[in-house]
Amino acid sequence: QLQASGGGLVQAGGSLRLSCVASGRTGSRYVLGWFRQAPGKEREFVAAIGLSGGNKAYADSVKGRFTISKDDAKNTVPLQMNSLKPEDTAVYYCAAGSLLLPFPDRYDYWGQGTQVTVSS
Repeated sequence: QLQASGGGLVQAGGSLRLSCVASGRTGSRYVLGWFRQAPGKEREFVAAIGLSGGNKAYADSVKGRFTISKDDAKNTVPLQMNSLKPEDTAVYYCAAGSLLLPFPDRYDYWGQGTQVTVSS
């Protein structure tokens, strides 16, 4: 199971830190990723991290602003979001899959979303 948290309301330019807790051995068995979905839009890739934590991938829209990491001791996958923009407003989801790919349909397990709202 995956449990996402940390969303909230922040002004443009601010920061938020999301966390995804992966129960059991999910974190060590699967690639873990973050996706987001804004109202009226399709779910889109944000970032993902490989099994060892060495391989990471980011959407172009968040490169240089967001950082994904992995804490195996706590079974968490934090997403540090800096320099937030109004266009980052969305429900953010964490997901687990077998391959580090930016496609939602390649992820098998999903947590509930956490709302991020960035005001201008």
